[in-house]
Formats: sequence, structure tokens, C-alpha cells
Amino acid sequence: MKKLIIVTVLFISLSGCSKHESNEAPMSLVKVTHPTPSLINSDHRADDSSLLNDIEKDVEGYEELYDAAIVKNDNQILVAYKVKHLQRFHMKKIEKKLTDSLEKKYQDEEFIVSSDYKIFLEVVELHEKMKNPDYNSDEAEKKFKKIVEMQKELT
Repeated sequence: MKKLIIVTVLFISLSGCSKHESNEAPMSLVKVTHPTPSLINSDHRADDSSLLNDIEKDVEGYEELYDAAIVKNDNQILVAYKVKHLQRFHMKKIEKKLTDSLEKKYQDEEFIVSSDYKIFLEVVELHEKMKNPDYNSDEAEKKFKKIVEMQKELT
């Protein structure tokens, strides 16, 4: 009984330490969220929405992956994904395979692909913020660039 109480107290205290402003982002690491692909800036919204849906279907087609978040800003597309537990040993190979496949199929786009949980959290948080009508595209673009910089620092 003491162990159960200690574990519960630790879990509650650690979950309270999250610095994310969104409700969905912290839980996105332990559950499948499947956020809808988002557009920040686009000259052709309908075409780009269709493109993002096609990319989402392609990414979801990989057996090794179980969740993906996709954001497009101009011609850059950020794809953050989660790998199934037993596939974690092959993460570099999966990332290279996914990147090569996307770049080959969608040659006019620039892809930033990441399996990092921090990047995934940030993308889910951006998705959630973009649902708010008060969150403008300049703020979204700034957040997108911050995520891209974070990804570049990791590589």
C-alpha cells in the first residue's frame, strides 16, 4: 500500500512539472493523437491541403510508425513521428527511408523529418495553438522556425 501511494504521489508531482501550455501536447507522448496536418502560409490552400493529406497517408503507411504530426510553411514541410517501441533500434534507417521516399515523391517540397519526442511535442502544441482563431500566422511561423532550428541543433 505504501508503494502504491509513493508511486501515485511521484506520478502526480512529475506530471505537474510539464511546461507546455497546451492540454493535448503532454499526453501526446503516451497516446496516439493523429493531429490533422496544418498549413501556416500558403498561396494555394486547397492544393496544399490535398498535398498534406497525401503525405499523411504515405507516412501512416509505414508499419514502423504509429503517430505523425505534419506542418507546412511555404515550401518546407515538417514531419514529426513516433516509432513503435520494438523499431527504435532502426530509427536512423527508418528516418532515411521515410525522408528519401517523401523527397522522391514530392520533389518540389523541402522535408524536415524527425523522430525526436521533443519535436513531436512542439508540433502537436503548434497544431493546438493554430486551432485558436486569435493565434495569427506570424506567431505560428515564428514557432515553426523555432522548431526547425531545434531540429537542426539535434542533428
